[in-house]
Amino acid sequence: MNPHLSPVATPVRLAADRLAEARRTRVGCAPVRDLIGSDVIAAYTVQRLGIPVDAAVLGRKIGLTSPAVQQQLGVDQPDFGVLLADMAFPDRAALPTERLVAPRVEAEVAFVLGADLTAGPFDEQSVAASVAYAVAALEIVDSRIAGWDITFADTVADNASAGLFVLGTERVRLAEFVPREVAMSMSVNDVVVSTGTGAATLGDPLTALAWLATTALELGDPLRAGEVVLTGALGPVVPVQAGDRVAATITGLGRVRASFAAVTG
Repeated sequence: MNPHLSPVATPVRLAADRLAEARRTRVGCAPVRDLIGSDVIAAYTVQRLGIPVDAAVLGRKIGLTSPAVQQQLGVDQPDFGVLLADMAFPDRAALPTERLVAPRVEAEVAFVLGADLTAGPFDEQSVAASVAYAVAALEIVDSRIAGWDITFADTVADNASAGLFVLGTERVRLAEFVPREVAMSMSVNDVVVSTGTGAATLGDPLTALAWLATTALELGDPLRAGEVVLTGALGPVVPVQAGDRVAATITGLGRVRASFAAVTG
């Protein structure tokens, strides 16, 4: 028996083990929907099992905020995953490509919370009051499921396809810009590959944050002061590979850049 796999043969445990093996080997695995079906609660349980008990949690990421992507997966809601300390990189970082299976990059508005979100109901105004500042961000999404052959349950179980993320250096208060009105342009190797606006994230990044605050509270794990929240892609998501250079500009928030290091050895 593989020592990395659990002997407890429940569908949820088997799904968690399958994804853990893919993370360990960096080789994509079969979808987990054959084990857990379309059960969203089971998918989030698999997600929790995949977070190491001693991991430092920095925040959350919201996914599936685009109506087009929701339609593609046959769902009418976003999902979320957990951001860990070892996923975070500074602006202009050379990212460890060898840690990734099938990376794609997207540009986002990131909020850093200045207060807990523990008392709903939440709307755009109430969550805005809890945001300390916003920054431009790159999220590198990565599917441990081979060929991105995913349904909603698959991506939820796979920690919402979280990979790595990069935060820009300009910290901007909400009084200084309107999140839904930002415009984004992202280039790979100096060629523009993605454009979009704040309205792409559920109509407003603050709407996405309110959804997450509500969902997290319902699940008993509310958002806390200091957490980073990636609010969702502002434009199309683009595949990347070793050697690529990515830069995104978001009006009001400035630029954020990263490169993908060549794999050695």
